[in-house]
Order: sequence, then structure tokens, then C-alpha cells
Amino acid sequence: MVNKVTRKKHYRPPGQKKEGNAARYVTRSQAVKQLQVSLPVFRKLCIFKGVFPREPKKKVKGNHHTYYHLKDVAFLHHEPLLEKFRDIRAYEKKISKADAKKNKERANFLKEHRPTYVLDRIIRERYPKFIDALRDLDDCLSMVHLFAALPAQERLKVEAKRIHNCRRLSHEWQAFISRTHKLRKVFISVKGIYYQAEVEGQKITWLTPHSLHQALTDDVDLTVILNFMEFYETLLAFVNFHVYHSINLKYPPILDPHLEALAADLYALSRYFDANTRSSLLDSQTSSSSGYGQVDAEENSELRLAQLQQQLSLNEPTALMHLVEDAAAKNEDEDEDEDTRECKKLFKNMKFFLSREVPRESLLFVIPAFGGMVSWEGDGAPFTESDKTITHQIVDRPTQTHKFLTREYVQPQWVFDCVNTRLILPTEDYLVGRVPPPHLSPFVDNEAEGYVPDYAETLNRLKAAAKSEVLPLPGVGKEDLDDPQKLLAEGIIDRAEAIEAAEKKQKMMALEKQYHDELKLELQGVQYSSATSNVDKQSSNQENEGGEDADLPDPEQIAEDNANLPLVVMSRNKKKLYEAMQIGKRRKKGEIDLLKERKRKHKESQKSQ
Repeated sequence: MVNKVTRKKHYRPPGQKKEGNAARYVTRSQAVKQLQVSLPVFRKLCIFKGVFPREPKKKVKGNHHTYYHLKDVAFLHHEPLLEKFRDIRAYEKKISKADAKKNKERANFLKEHRPTYVLDRIIRERYPKFIDALRDLDDCLSMVHLFAALPAQERLKVEAKRIHNCRRLSHEWQAFISRTHKLRKVFISVKGIYYQAEVEGQKITWLTPHSLHQALTDDVDLTVILNFMEFYETLLAFVNFHVYHSINLKYPPILDPHLEALAADLYALSRYFDANTRSSLLDSQTSSSSGYGQVDAEENSELRLAQLQQQLSLNEPTALMHLVEDAAAKNEDEDEDEDTRECKKLFKNMKFFLSREVPRESLLFVIPAFGGMVSWEGDGAPFTESDKTITHQIVDRPTQTHKFLTREYVQPQWVFDCVNTRLILPTEDYLVGRVPPPHLSPFVDNEAEGYVPDYAETLNRLKAAAKSEVLPLPGVGKEDLDDPQKLLAEGIIDRAEAIEAAEKKQKMMALEKQYHDELKLELQGVQYSSATSNVDKQSSNQENEGGEDADLPDPEQIAEDNANLPLVVMSRNKKKLYEAMQIGKRRKKGEIDLLKERKRKHKESQKSQ
């Protein structure tokens, strides 16, 4: 008798080949161990390379771990910057060793010659095209503008050099947007000021803090934020370099040291833009008129300088802007789109003066972006408050004692509301001492939200009046515009057009009634041929057949059943998703009803007063 050999079941030994999520994902501690770096260096490397944690379907090591894809870790393993970080770590050990031996001379020498690294290659690797960098610029601009407003604190590693660099980069970006008229929307909120610009078809939105004193607390860990900041500074420098060269300007710009010392960086950048534009125009003129022979480079530069000094009057610092405007307008209009041309002409031929209490940097950015000229109270200003050509003065105080009769005194909100509506609004509601109307967000679609504020309706009517369109009056729906009698009474159409519109309306009402009657007969099961022959009989016997109609199916019930029919064939997950969507719609409808109720109570309280 042959004994059967029982084979033991093969078990995979631990540490051997893995399958599934265990083979595709590793924890953060495993990744740090594979790369042989410290945790702060690993975080910095992940931020620079754009590697983020993953969420596997099945977490093998438990829910309390952070997981990374194995390919991402291998991607970091071949990064040349990793070897640079290891060299820096070894160099720091040399410094600490020299300090331990109290060799101050060697320690100081090593500290002065610390190895550095650049992120240029990583920027080109992550953003092979310029449009890719523009898509990822929102967080970068918000972070750079935030650090530009922070105070320098060496204790928290917020260096003054970084603050000045962020301020310079933010002003260079704002100067480009203002010069090319790419700004589209502005909204002032509690968090700060939201801006939206459109560059090469990409909408870029960023947030700038209010010009108030910012205080840093120990509750915020700035280590990770500073790593992001290091990457964002390089990215924004690359973007500024590209956009400046796209409009034939050198980067970095050379600013007037006097204006720079007076903290008028934006105005200094605008002067730099205008001067370079003028010099490029003179270059083209001299090159086109060089038929008599070739002139030396020194003579050309002296000729350009003499022409600029002759045409630029000393008593008007903004004369250079007037010189450039007319010469460059023809070339710029050919390359600009419709929105840019509209924004460029909004504040055309308007001169603004800013009082000392208004947000100066924001208005210095917004007003020139829409074609206006602006000055302020202080040194380095283009023109003074006593200039008689000023059309608007921006004031944010309860009263204004001294007034010029040739200008209008408005609040800063008027400028932002004009920008968002692309229309010069009436200034009566924005005068000094008055409560301005609500500042509506241009990022909210009121029609999609289902609630349109009163002031939004007023702005829509002003836009329609500017475009010669017809919109309903307050409290009147769009269907009321179809009434020819009301249109005749308002003087919109004449009597002949009103008679023709009334006849068309009667025909449409008759056809609509016939359609509803045929639909009702179809629900009753009557064919169309028999229904047309027995219409009169059914109309005469409608009262006698009231009891039979009660047995017929209800059209509303049929419609509800048809609406619920797709739910029967839905899977469980899709049905839950659909129910969640319906809950969200009901919640949104409840919020809209609450707003309408508050609006009704507010109007009643105003009437009672």
C-alpha cells in the first residue's frame, strides 16, 4: 500500500515579493529610510518636486500612516538635488565640529562659504511650457503677496531679505498686469483683496492682505510654508522674466532710486515701462531713417537722450506717459483682445488723487490698469492735490472740509464697483459721508445661485441702458415685457407694432390652449382623429362627465412617477449620490428663501420707520 505524500501549503516568507497595495505604496517612514535623509529634507524635496501623499484603497499599515507611491519615491531617488542636500548636511557637521573645537576662524570661514543650490532646473522640469506655469500661479501669487506684507523676524526664520524680494516680485507682477491692462475683477473682503487677471487666456486669481500691521505668532509652524516660499520665489521670477520679455522689456527692471526710497515702487515701475517703450520707439525710428549711413552707437544713444530730454517737460513728471501713449497705442491695439481694449478705456481721460487714508497700493494698481492717471499725497507724486485737471479725488473720511468745485469726491468702493461692472457708475451713492451701496462679489453668478440682490438688478439696468437694451423694471418679470400694451405705454414701441404684437400673442395663446387640450385628450386615451370630430360634444358634456374624470389618472402623479423611474434602475452608490445632490439643492433653496425673508422684513421695517 502506497502512502500518500502530503505536501505542505506554500507560504511566502516575510520580506519577499509583495503584491497589491503593499507593493505599490510605502509609508513615509519607509520612504525616508530608503532615501537616507531626514524628515525635514524629505518634506522639502517633496515640495520642490511636486510629490504629494496618496490615499490607497486598502491601507496595509493602518489608517494612521501617510502613504506615498513607490514610483514617486523612485522619482525622488534619482534627483540630483538629493545629493546636494547630503553634501550640505555633511558641511553642517564640519561647522559644528569646528565650533566644538572652538576654532572660530575655521567656523566663520565655513559659514561664509556654505554650499548653495538653485531650483532653475526643477522649474523647467515641472513646467515645460509657460502656460503650465500660469495654471499653477494662484497659490504662488497669494503666498508672495502675503510675505510681502509680513514683518521680518529672525527668530521665526522670516528674513528681511526674503520680505524685500517678495515685495519686489509682487510689484513687478502688478506693474506688468497694470501696464498690459490684463486685470479683470477686484473684490474687497474681510480676508483681503481678491484680484483676477487674464494672461494668455488663463484666469489667474490671487489674494493680497490689507495694508495693516501683521503679527506673527508661535502657533504657526512656518517651516513648511518657508519651503513652499522658496519654490514660489523662483517660479514667480521665471514668470516675470518671461512676461517682461514678451513686451520687449529687460528684466530685472532698473528703477529710480529716489522713488524706490520713497516706497513708490509701482510708480517707479510704470516710469520704467514708459521710458523703455519710448526708447524702443526711438530705436525703430532711427533704424528706419538710417538711409544716409551707419551712425555710431554712442551718437545714437546721445540722440535718443536729447530727444527724450527735449520732449519731457520738467514741470510735469507724467509728460513721458503722454508721449508714449499716442505712439504705442497703434501697435498695442492690433494685438489686444476686446476685453483688454474695453478695460483700457474705462478710466480714460480721468485723473485721480488719493487721500492719505485710502488703500494707496491697491488703487495705484487698479486705476492705471483701466486707463486712468493717479497721484497721491506725499513725496514723489506725479502731480499735487492743487492740480486743476484732477477729475476725481478718492476720500475715505466722514467729511471733507476743503473742496474743489472742478472734481468729484468719492469713496474707494466707487472705483472697484466701476471696474467690476465695466461702467462709470453715478457718484451720488458714493459721495463723502454717505453709506455706500453693498459691495457685490464679481465672482458670484447671481442667476445660477437663484437670488439676485437689489443693487445687482440696478447695475444690470445701468449696463442695459449703456448698451441700449430693454430690461424689466423692479418688481416686473421678463414676461411683462411681452405685453404690447405696457410696451406702448412706456413708449418703447409705436401703435402699429403694438397691434401686430397683440395679434401674434392671441395666436400663440390659441395654439397653446389647443395643445393643452390635445394633451389632455391623449391622457384620456382618445385618438386624435376621433377627438377632433367630437370636440364640441366633449365640451358640451364636460359637466355631465365630471364623475368619470375622477377615475382618470392624475397628470401630476404621472409626471412624478416618470421622474422617479430612473431611481429604480440606479445602483446603490449612484442613488446615494443623487440623494446627496437633492439634499444640497434643498439646502440651497432654504438659504435663498431665508435671504428673501430677511429682505422682506428689512423692507417692512424701513416702511414702518
